[in-house]
Amino acid sequence: MTYNELCHRLSPLYGDHEARAIVRLVLEEGFGLTSTDVYMGKVSQLSADSLLKLEEFMRRLEKSEPVQYVLGQADFCGRTFSVRPGVLIPRPETQLLLPMVARGFTGPFSVLDIGTGSGCIAITVALDHLKARVTAWDVSPQALQVAAENGRRLGAQVSWCQQDVLQAPDDHHLWDVIVSNPPYICERERGDMAANVLDYEPALALFVPDAHPLLFYHAIGRYARHALRPGGRLCLEINPLYASELAQWLGDSGFTVNQADDQYGRRRFIQATLCDR
Repeated sequence: MTYNELCHRLSPLYGDHEARAIVRLVLEEGFGLTSTDVYMGKVSQLSADSLLKLEEFMRRLEKSEPVQYVLGQADFCGRTFSVRPGVLIPRPETQLLLPMVARGFTGPFSVLDIGTGSGCIAITVALDHLKARVTAWDVSPQALQVAAENGRRLGAQVSWCQQDVLQAPDDHHLWDVIVSNPPYICERERGDMAANVLDYEPALALFVPDAHPLLFYHAIGRYARHALRPGGRLCLEINPLYASELAQWLGDSGFTVNQADDQYGRRRFIQATLCDR
């Protein structure tokens, strides 16, 4: 079993360039082989047990299972987070939310992460801003278990809570910042999605009904109007297709709205500041 043979097995699914990147990641993270080791042919020198494990990984990858689930981990903001089926894999673009969260704070501030998934946002805020008091919600007990495990392993102080934002409590003036990357993909968009996302990642964390594309944003916005302190802000990852509609709704709901693009030039983020009442 050689590096080129492994890449050839994945090329029909991912193309040559991505297949090579996936195989290198598997060999490095799963078996401790550096690029130099790979090009010196050390793949074929793995132990019998390691070769069996590698074959198992390859068979899972050939079924379009995301490499992050195969390895059980994903990187986010320079840290490694455990992930497994049932928990959304952290995305590179979501990292661009983080500077918005703490911007302007020099002293203690409170943050609520709604729909925390793996806990990557909440944990990153807690570790990077030690004065932040961070709470994280998710409706999924499975996701909360993974998030709490990540928090313990990485040493982050986060309060975890099972909570459905569609049935949010009647809180008032609790938070300085509410951050969220909620479900925002409409059901009709399924046909444009890759199998490694559609067949493996949790639909609960991805999809909204076609008739209600802003379902979660409206729930978050309604909650935030009362639960944010005056001058508090929302930091949201959004579906670019509905950026203008959401910005208009938030503006009509008492927020001052700023929009921002992701690294691919797509309108991906909204920062909405609650106007003083």
